[in-house]
Amino acid sequence: MYQIEEPSYFYYLAIIPVIIVLFLLVFWWKKSTQKKFIDKDLLVRLAPNTSTFKSVLKLVFLLIGISFLVVSLTNPKMGTKLKTLKREGVDVVFALDVSKSMLAEDIAPNRLEKAKQIISKIIDKLGSDRVGIIIYAGNAYPLLPITTDHAAASMFLQNAGPNMVSSQGTAINEALTLAKTYYNNDEQTNRFLIIISDGEDHQDETSKVAQSMSKEGIKIFTIGVGTEQGGPIPIKTNGSLVGYKKDNKGETVITKRNQEVLEEVANSASGRYIDGNKTETPVDILEKILANAQKSEFETKQFSDYKDQFQWFIGLGILFLLIDVFFLDKKTKWVKKIDLFNEQ
Repeated sequence: MYQIEEPSYFYYLAIIPVIIVLFLLVFWWKKSTQKKFIDKDLLVRLAPNTSTFKSVLKLVFLLIGISFLVVSLTNPKMGTKLKTLKREGVDVVFALDVSKSMLAEDIAPNRLEKAKQIISKIIDKLGSDRVGIIIYAGNAYPLLPITTDHAAASMFLQNAGPNMVSSQGTAINEALTLAKTYYNNDEQTNRFLIIISDGEDHQDETSKVAQSMSKEGIKIFTIGVGTEQGGPIPIKTNGSLVGYKKDNKGETVITKRNQEVLEEVANSASGRYIDGNKTETPVDILEKILANAQKSEFETKQFSDYKDQFQWFIGLGILFLLIDVFFLDKKTKWVKKIDLFNEQ
């Protein structure tokens, strides 16, 4: 089984018909010029060792050499054997709160950026586990379907923000409901949902939804960001601070972390609440939990182990070019005796 890595280089083979045309033109020009100045029989007597056949043969060697070098540029690969790749892991879905209260700067740089740092570092610690990302505020939206592409997860995560949701609030219920649709492998025994939020403006009956998910084998861990003292919600334009969010009475709104809500959600689903104000704390805890979880096989692939073969074509190409260089276009004495090319 062969595979061509760079097939575009085959266009270089177009030089072969060009060389052939040039050779024929030069050959025709030589013959026509000779006829003008000398008789054919006299030419044979004056240059008895001239061999048209060997000139053509030199051209053939040149073209074969060029062809092999062009093929080497395409980097042909040969499949030597089939390999079976098995991937085992757990399903980890992150539900990120992107409500405006997450912009509070009571922890540096702000709650949202702290949450992104935590998720990013946890993803970096994952092995072959599948990962998905949900964002939510007043509503929940899928940011990234569950996948093994951790690089894509990190990239999508960087763009998450309050401007990606249509309404504000903290709809944990909707995030939980949406998360259920992410676990599409019925054989997966370990499913984790990690909610990162400040816990503000939660909806009622969140614990009941979490309990129903626990019965389906989904463990929920919550990570709280923000301080209990809280902080104002900044309003920025082009990165510059223009003020703070105010309520109907014109007073500055102070948003505080609601740890009790997050603890209640985690405890309802056989999980755990983790303080996220120090990035290393949730990362280390969840790394150990996920590493010790029972892994399920969710992807098996068979593929051919391809090996580069370009070096053979380079060698053959150089060999034919060397033959062309050292192969004279005149009759050799020993060949002339046996009339190998039938030129007598």
